[in-house]
Amino acid sequence: MRIHSNVKKIKLEILGLSPSQSQAGSFALVLGEELGNRRLPIIIGVFEAQAIAVQIENIVPNRPMTHDLFKSFADGMNYTLKEIVISDLKEGIFYAKIVCTDSLREVEIDARPSDAIAIGLRFDIPIYTYETILSEAGIVSSSMTEEEEDEDEDAVRETVRPSGAKDQLRDLSFDELQRMLDDALAKEDYEKAAKIRDEMGRRN
Repeated sequence: MRIHSNVKKIKLEILGLSPSQSQAGSFALVLGEELGNRRLPIIIGVFEAQAIAVQIENIVPNRPMTHDLFKSFADGMNYTLKEIVISDLKEGIFYAKIVCTDSLREVEIDARPSDAIAIGLRFDIPIYTYETILSEAGIVSSSMTEEEEDEDEDAVRETVRPSGAKDQLRDLSFDELQRMLDDALAKEDYEKAAKIRDEMGRRN
């Protein structure tokens, strides 16, 4: 299926990640329309959730992840990514396109939404979907105040980080935190690294 320019597209933003209530071992990636109150939850796997969380938290892995490899390959081949489009919804399954160009031609690459978004974050490109998809699968969030929504998004973001031991980090010195951060990165435990880095950031 090709992306048609005459179909209205809605720009989306990432609101957060939370453990899926319906599928054990999965996460719900929550997208929201930029200029509205509808949300689009998409169930994704743990690996893809980690790949998205790592980029959101600006954690640099010691070894490139699969999505980092894609970026390096595209950069090396002089391809520019333009946008991510959640392009279709069939029987409850979302489909996506990665739109890229080499300045001579434009190419649309089929992808799972989770992979497309993880890659899109690394290129800092916009995410879109169609009005028809948002109308069908979007959830209207109109009962929450702005303050409540901010608190809700903070809570959602917190769920992708390891629970427990938060207070213990406050008792450690900055040097100890740095050693823990280095160790977490070496072990590729990016969720723990994000938590440690946040504690270090609060002290700066």
